[in-house]
Amino acid sequence: MRPPVPDRPLHPVKRVALGTAGGVLVLVGAALLVLPGPGLLLVLAGVVLLSRAVPAVRRFEEPLRVRAVQAAEASVASPWRVAGSALAGLGLLAAGVVWGARVVRGLPFAGWSTGSSLILSGLILLGLLVWSHRRVR
Repeated sequence: MRPPVPDRPLHPVKRVALGTAGGVLVLVGAALLVLPGPGLLLVLAGVVLLSRAVPAVRRFEEPLRVRAVQAAEASVASPWRVAGSALAGLGLLAAGVVWGARVVRGLPFAGWSTGSSLILSGLILLGLLVWSHRRVR
């Protein structure tokens, strides 16, 4: 557990910036709970930032951290889950290249803006898979 953060007042601009960034991360993480990507970890990152701006949010940080670590450990609990996650990550990388290079005509939102976000999601998924595997093993 981390030492408590001193309750010194933040500059209003810093408070708004932390609150905005935290809110965006929570919203994106909530969307990624049902879409491919590290949703729970992004929600955790958003709550951490929000707790710096709004101290009342701090009470949600530790339970969410525990749940995120449990989810990361569960993702590598069996070889089938590891294989499925690795295939999903590689699929995201491949889809990113296909969308970015516009290999298939008629794809919605084709271009490197979509392709790069798919590639980034795949890299994050594979990185988190390696991190989770090392943590459990």
